[in-house]
Amino acid sequence: MALSDDERSRLERLEQELAATDPDLDRQLQSGWSPAFPRTIYGVLAVFAGFSLVIAGIITQLAAIGVAGFLLMVAGASWFLSGFRIGDVTGGNHERRA
Repeated sequence: MALSDDERSRLERLEQELAATDPDLDRQLQSGWSPAFPRTIYGVLAVFAGFSLVIAGIITQLAAIGVAGFLLMVAGASWFLSGFRIGDVTGGNHERRA
């Protein structure tokens, strides 16, 4: 479904208003890259690594490995969730300017 000329001009005006009022968000949306993205990836990887350590601790029956894995899982979940804020579309720590 294609946009009409009127819809296109409205969209262009909205884009220009966004660029004028919040240039940081505009750049971020143009690039498609979220500053929280690497934090999210590292968090997921840490959760998986921690889970692997928990399994290894169970198999080897070494509590220290299991505890270290659990702590790594908690840290990974914290890293993952710190990339998101409720009500924030971009997923980053974007502050609205007055």
